[in-house]
Amino acid sequence: MATVNVYLTFNGNCREAFEFYRSVFGGEFPYIGTFGDMPPSEDAPVPDEDRDKILHVTLPISGETVLMGSDTGSASSSGFVQGNNVSVSINTESREEADRMFYGLSEGGKVTMPITDTFWGAYFGMFTDQFGIHWMVNYDDPATMQQHP
Repeated sequence: MATVNVYLTFNGNCREAFEFYRSVFGGEFPYIGTFGDMPPSEDAPVPDEDRDKILHVTLPISGETVLMGSDTGSASSSGFVQGNNVSVSINTESREEADRMFYGLSEGGKVTMPITDTFWGAYFGMFTDQFGIHWMVNYDDPATMQQHP
């Protein structure tokens, strides 16, 4: 069965927010990565002002519940409006379940990142559904996941 988590998006202060959340919930970050950690790309180089911004952070808060977040990059921050910074994140148990959730929920909506294998080892995609709700679908394949410090 899939698990559903909240994904928060910030306009440059994700690290500060998650340090605060950690002070309240306790625990450690199993992963925290920056835009500068992404592999180089000639098609979409990371601007210098984005290199230290958070690409993804996770903070387990109870059982299977994980609080996740990221910053917007400078290219997308012009569309950032406080309040539209929440996504529903679904973690699935298989690639097939990920496809079923992604294609089913995105029907009639707008895909912002097609579901695909990623550089960090997950099978991942994002979309806004036909009702304006932001979603992320993720499958962490144990065979392809990178080990992070």
